[in-house]
Amino acid sequence: MNKKLSITLILFFIAAGQLSAQTAKHVIFLTIDGFRPDFYLDSKWHTPNLRALMKDGAYAKGVNSVFPSVTYPSHTTIITGVQPAKHGVFYNNVFTPDGAKQQPYWQDSSIHVTTIWKAAKAKGMTVASLYWPVSANAPVDYNIPDIGSLGDEVREQYSLPKGFYAEVKNEVFGGVDKIDAGKNQNVAKIAARVISKSKPQLMTIHLFSADHAQHVQGREGEEVDEAVADADEAVGIIIDALKAAGIWENTVFLIGGDHGFYNIKKTISPNVWLKEAGLITDLKSGDWKAQFNNAGGSAFLYLKDPSDQATAKKVKALLDKQPDSVKQYYRFISKEQLSKGGFNPNVAFALTGEHDATFSTSLTGEAVKAGKGGTHGHFPDTKNIRTGLVAHGPGIRKGAVIEEMNLRDMTPIIVKLLDIPFPQVDGKIPAGLLK
Repeated sequence: MNKKLSITLILFFIAAGQLSAQTAKHVIFLTIDGFRPDFYLDSKWHTPNLRALMKDGAYAKGVNSVFPSVTYPSHTTIITGVQPAKHGVFYNNVFTPDGAKQQPYWQDSSIHVTTIWKAAKAKGMTVASLYWPVSANAPVDYNIPDIGSLGDEVREQYSLPKGFYAEVKNEVFGGVDKIDAGKNQNVAKIAARVISKSKPQLMTIHLFSADHAQHVQGREGEEVDEAVADADEAVGIIIDALKAAGIWENTVFLIGGDHGFYNIKKTISPNVWLKEAGLITDLKSGDWKAQFNNAGGSAFLYLKDPSDQATAKKVKALLDKQPDSVKQYYRFISKEQLSKGGFNPNVAFALTGEHDATFSTSLTGEAVKAGKGGTHGHFPDTKNIRTGLVAHGPGIRKGAVIEEMNLRDMTPIIVKLLDIPFPQVDGKIPAGLLK
């Protein structure tokens, strides 16, 4: 082989390698709030679109959440690749030590690190986001943010581009006063419009009715069945939109979630014990030494003086002295465990529910009472609280099965697929997922 031909072949293989690295021109990441792996692994659920994508793509048997395993910190980890201690979103709502009504984390400025939205925009990509938590004022082209309980007027005010929300109400939904985003297919219809208009290179979408249904009924029930089927039909609407836009073959479609679910049999109110012990007198006036903030299946102990280890020991002693019939409903999560996991650094310790228990911040009434419905928020080391992932498209290894991965692994997957420069993250690409 002559030298000229050798150089030509080398250049060819270099070019081929560069082309293969550009495995996707578009990435759609859709989360189904309360998404459990059994929704696609168990045929009893009506999810034909999810199972078709799984069969032709890859999937995870379980994805570990963050702590607390609730929506806003979980979704923030998905788009940053780091744990809550680094990104700064610790709950759905900001803790208020005086007992005042808590407001949601909702502004992008609450996130202390780089997001995939910002990195994609910096590369000149078109970016869209629909009903994603903590996304108001995010650096994206199309945005309808999840703003918690702040109301539809706030959502419309912070939607992008200006007038887009009104346009969707008029042209997609026939002039309605308010979009019913509780129906997953409605969110998918908005996504379809964005895909048709702009073919975004990166799009994040959040569907939440499966979460609501499981809070009401627990892990099983007719309402849960309907919400899961509705989410699957939303997946089908987005697939059809990608095909109609002519970008399906160049798109990686990732369907994931934020947490699993537990049924509720008991509700624990540990602040009742703290009040009885004189550690809480009046939150509003600041007369307290310790209090728990709950996040569904977990509770986090705040000290008025963070260095007050004597009070922390008193609280632990109060919990330790409860009878076994009560202690069975909670497990201690130490300061060391919180630090090692990258979780809230501002608390002395935490509790995670056991045996289908959830927590309340009530100061009065029974400390232990019956509960119903479903919850999440637990420490992310049990099967029921795991979420899932289905991945399909160019660059995804067909037939790959990931036994276990983490929410923080989502960002490195996306930045690799889109070849986006990004800071160092806590997560890693699961072995065997990508070609």
